[in-house]
Amino acid sequence: MFAKDINILVVDDMNTMRKIVKNSLRKLGFVNFNEAVNGVEAWKILNSGDIKFDLIVSDWNMPKMTGLELLKKVRGEEVFKSLPFLMVTAEGEQEQIKEAIGAGVSNFLLKPFTPDSFQKKLELVYKKHNQNAA
Repeated sequence: MFAKDINILVVDDMNTMRKIVKNSLRKLGFVNFNEAVNGVEAWKILNSGDIKFDLIVSDWNMPKMTGLELLKKVRGEEVFKSLPFLMVTAEGEQEQIKEAIGAGVSNFLLKPFTPDSFQKKLELVYKKHNQNAA
């Protein structure tokens, strides 16, 4: 599993959902979070170089830049292309899932979720990240 002190970027246009994600992560022992309200803001934060992020947890449906668009930008940059990316979404449609898998998403977390399901997805993301890094 990820170390508890990793830097996590939580991206969601809804303040309530960002709080839910952060609270779930806190219950799992994580402590370092930054937030962005959409993909555009997340992209600026990633590129500022102020913080090296170890995980992105992003909503799919957001204004200005969707989670899928953010994922494609992240995967398109050499410096970020192996950054674990967990997509949180209410979308369960096969075509969208296929598109995100094709774009390189690490895994999906479907809303609504429990801390237990969140932990299981994080474990899968961690495992996948370590296999790709090996």
